[in-house]
Amino acid sequence: MAELVRLTVQGGLARITIDRPPLNVLTIAMLEALAESLDRAADTAGVRLVRLDAVGKAFSAGVDVGDHTQDKVGLMMAALARLFDAFERIPLPTVSVVQGAALGGGCEVALGADLCVASEAASFGQPEIRLGLFAPPASVLLPRIVGERRALGLLLTGATLRAGEAEQIGFVNRVFPAESFEAEVEAWLDGLLSYSGTALQLAKRAVREGREGSLAEARARVDRLYLEELMPTADAQEGLAAFLAKRRPVWRHS
Repeated sequence: MAELVRLTVQGGLARITIDRPPLNVLTIAMLEALAESLDRAADTAGVRLVRLDAVGKAFSAGVDVGDHTQDKVGLMMAALARLFDAFERIPLPTVSVVQGAALGGGCEVALGADLCVASEAASFGQPEIRLGLFAPPASVLLPRIVGERRALGLLLTGATLRAGEAEQIGFVNRVFPAESFEAEVEAWLDGLLSYSGTALQLAKRAVREGREGSLAEARARVDRLYLEELMPTADAQEGLAAFLAKRRPVWRHS
């Protein structure tokens, strides 16, 4: 099943594509391939940004129900854990690009990325409760992204959100028209790629450093990151010099 998840690299962008149309139902092997692709993207020289997308009418309708049976559910949960460990481990910014329905495990994959952009035709939902189940990764991620009450509303009702609704509650960063979706996504990603790759990674790390401990402890960690790891970089010096000289910066991504 690994061929149903493709990794391609062009310039500073690594693109991971789920390719099992039309619904891109995820199997255990595909979850493992997604985790491996994230690790490979992180280890590929020159990559500064990761795009996670899918072909077909849906982003993903979720994990194969056949992989939830008693003889497979442990393997499925282990594969999900490896995938979300890979999301947590990757230092590069990640963006999920959702063109259609993202439901169940497919919604969780979209949640795993740092950012999410969606077509106005996209929809999101965790319908597991309708099967007498709940969604483990979403139970952890959704409250952090949209707040506990909204998360419980989605998880306990199994409701589906349209793209615009998902944007309003902070689940989605940007919604683009369906007819120009790919062109607008590429332009938006090009904007991120125009920045220093080093600064993007450190900015992502700063947010993660701020999650734990008291406010004072978190601030101290982020301050050290800024002073000891960001400011000595060539790109930090170049960005400041370019601003003062009123010219475009030339990033070294170092």
